[in-house]
Order: sequence, then structure tokens, then C-alpha cells
Amino acid sequence: MKKPVKVAITGAAGQIAYSLIFRVASGSMLGPDQPVILQLIEVPVPEVLEKLKGTIMEVEDCAFPLVHSIELHSSPETGFEGTDYALLVGARPRGPGMERKDLLTANGGIFGPQGKALATKASKNVKVLVVGNPANTNALIAATAGSKEGLNPRQVHAMVRLDHNRAISQLASKTGVHGNDIDNVIIWGNHSSTQYPDVSHTTIGGKKARDLVTQEWLEKDFIPVVQQRGAAIIKARGLSSAASAASAAVDHMRDWALGSNGKIVSMGVPSDGSYGIAPGIVYGYPCICKNGDYEIVQGLSVDEFSRGRMTITENELREERAAVEDLLK
Repeated sequence: MKKPVKVAITGAAGQIAYSLIFRVASGSMLGPDQPVILQLIEVPVPEVLEKLKGTIMEVEDCAFPLVHSIELHSSPETGFEGTDYALLVGARPRGPGMERKDLLTANGGIFGPQGKALATKASKNVKVLVVGNPANTNALIAATAGSKEGLNPRQVHAMVRLDHNRAISQLASKTGVHGNDIDNVIIWGNHSSTQYPDVSHTTIGGKKARDLVTQEWLEKDFIPVVQQRGAAIIKARGLSSAASAASAAVDHMRDWALGSNGKIVSMGVPSDGSYGIAPGIVYGYPCICKNGDYEIVQGLSVDEFSRGRMTITENELREERAAVEDLLK
């Protein structure tokens, strides 16, 4: 058996974490032979910590062979000690009358300190995935704060994998194939309603997706459905996406840690100029993962329609950055 690794999860008493913790404990994220130490982190509020204790009791009762130990923490400074993988799930939700700028600023007060704590307390090679929304800009804030203490911004990602998975599901339903037969879906940009789910390079059962679906369907059905899927789930369920978000977080971290086997996956990573997206934001890109690292796939053609959509979501991310500029200094 391998040496245990430490996996930190913030917002550990919340809905997403409730699904996520059990997936990590079962080996779905890091493999069936990788023991884990769960570092579960919540806000220092007695009733919240009591709820988390109940979750820990359930994990204990599962007797997972891979769970080496479970820790409960009420601060990132203690919770990120020696962390190898960090899933930042806890975030400030948008309240009544709250403007987007207010939401971004409120979350800056969470993710800035977490980024600093990860830089100073976590493993040197820690992999950090921001799940809490607005994920891209929260990741930017965490990475910027951490970089001042030596954390490489490449170590902090935002999750757009949920959108990637949603796009595969919609294509599979439309064309009558299994999701496993769909390759090279791309989510460009922000994890928001401006994201661009792109099938320009997608194959379905080895055939070009563009030959199997119409441009009209893509524009009027596919793109809006993927962009608005989260809102549709809230309307139907009365609650936001939880199990699907947890599953996407597992998918993202598994591919990052263990490799994507040559397949393109969508990841929110620091822009580096690729595809004309200037540095300074965390942007959804097509990536391939291997050897515990990722590379942005280069050389894909971008038509006029795609460029327009990519620019819209980039502009939104620039606006979000401008709203929190003071937090990035």
C-alpha cells in the first residue's frame, strides 16, 4: 500500500462536500491503492462543526479501506498542513440584493487567505481545485495571494469540468450514443452563463460532431442548455447542483493527478496567451494531463463563431478581475 496523501476539503459540511467526501474516501479520485488522510475544514461555527462531525461519523461507519484518518479543522491554517490535494468547495453564496461585485469581494476575503495558507502550510507540490463560485475569479484570487508566498499559479485551477460533462451528456442524448464515444469537447472561458461549449473539434463515435448535429441546434439548444444547466437544476430540484459538481471535481483532480490518457479535458487554468487570451485571468482551456501536470492543447483552429463566443466569456472574466483588482495587489 502506498503512503497516505492528505486531501483537504473546505466547506466540508455542505451539500457538494457531502457527496465529494465519500467519493474521495472510496478511491474514485486518486485510485484504488492510494490511502488518504481527509482534512475536513469548516467555518468556526458550533452548529456547522457539529454537522460536520455527523458526516465524519458516517465516513467512519463506511469503514473505507483507503481512509487512513480523518481530521476536523476550523481554520485553513491548520487544515492545510501538509496538504497534497485541496478542493476549495466552501464559498459565499449570492444573497438577496447582492451585486456580482459584492459577491466577488466577499469571496475574496475567503480565497485570498486560503491561497496564502496553502502556500505556507501545504505540500510544495499541492494541487488546488476551486469549486466554489465564482470559481474562475476565486481561483485567480487564491493563486495571486499564494504566489506572493511562493505558490506557482499553475497549481491552482478552477472547475469547468462540470460544464464539460454536461456538454457530453447533451451530445450523447441528442445523437443516441454513450458519452464514452464522445471526445474532444471543449469548454472555453468562465464557469458562468457566458461559457462557450465548443464542438468544433468533437468526434462522436469517430465521426465529426458537426456532421451529426446542425448549427441551428448548437446555437438554439445545445449552447444555452449547457450554459443554463445549473439554473435549470435549481428550478427543478430547489437546490443547486451537488452530486454532479462533486463528481466533476473528482474527474478533474483524477485526470490532473493520474493523467487523462491522451484525452482532451476542459480545465480552468491561468491564461498564458494561448488562443489570444492574454494573461491575467483563469480561463477554461482544452488540456491534456500527464505525469501529474497539464498542458494546454495548442494549434486547434478557431472559426469566427467560436472566436466571438470566446471573447464574450473572456470579457466577463476581465470585468470580474477589475471588480477585485484591489485584492490582487
